Amino acid sequence: QVQLLESGGGLVQAGGSLRLSCVASGRTKFTINDMEWYRQAPGKQREKVAGITSGGSANYVDSVKGRFTISRDNAKNTVYLQMNSLKPGDTAVYYCAADYFEWTDTIVAARGWGQGTLVTVSS
Repeated sequence: QVQLLESGGGLVQAGGSLRLSCVASGRTKFTINDMEWYRQAPGKQREKVAGITSGGSANYVDSVKGRFTISRDNAKNTVYLQMNSLKPGDTAVYYCAADYFEWTDTIVAARGWGQGTLVTVSS
């Protein structure tokens, strides 16, 4: 099973920036395909913020376009989310997700989730 570990959350003032990281690791051979960032604000449903394919094609939810940038380092099995011009409405727990293939006795396709990292934007 592939584990995902996020880091980089914290408290920032409106207008500030944060960079989230998420690294995938596992005991067996695996290949990461699409990687995504989601967020869940208190009392709201989880929403997809951004996604990136293994080839580097990115997509964003309209509310973060022009402010957030998703990128990845395939050699490090890591995805990043650079968040600029943060707003109080960006306050949420941010989760990364990854679709992957894992080679064990067979080839397993699965989706993994991180435990989340809290981003708080003060006004």
